Amino acid sequence: MEIIVTQAHKRRAVLSFGKMEAPCSIGKGGITKNKAEGDLCTPAGTWALKRVFYRGDRIKEPETGLQTFSISKNMGWSDDPNDKKSYNTLINKPHPYSHEDLWRSDNIYDIIVELGYNDNPPIIGKGSAIFMHLARDNFEPTAGCVALKSSDLISLLSLVKRGDLVNIIKK
Repeated sequence: MEIIVTQAHKRRAVLSFGKMEAPCSIGKGGITKNKAEGDLCTPAGTWALKRVFYRGDRIKEPETGLQTFSISKNMGWSDDPNDKKSYNTLINKPHPYSHEDLWRSDNIYDIIVELGYNDNPPIIGKGSAIFMHLARDNFEPTAGCVALKSSDLISLLSLVKRGDLVNIIKK
């Protein structure tokens, strides 16, 4: 099945999947068809749901048909266009290039769903670390990801399986 994320206004969207509908935040710059590293936009298009990462020290493993991994303190995601070898991939820290830390002090990465954006193969500068993750309490915009409240993301994960897609639509 396909998850649909439709831009409701510049920094908010609505996620629909079967009978489920949930508000979500998107990138500060809205949704774009021309994603570039650092533009704060969420990429329009259809992307595979890949792996789920979670903070096992804070939450229990989500029930899902996707592959799950517990986040460790040394996990990161390369977001540096100068990192020709590991751009837009999971890396181990320390890492000599800029990267997202997956082990964060806030809770937005307590659950991360890796989206199959710019990954086959990654094109340097087209954007990296595009995830579905937990929203901040006030649904602040993201740096390019799709963010849901915890109960909605946990419900969604219980419904999805390998091969499911997310279609992000610019209105």
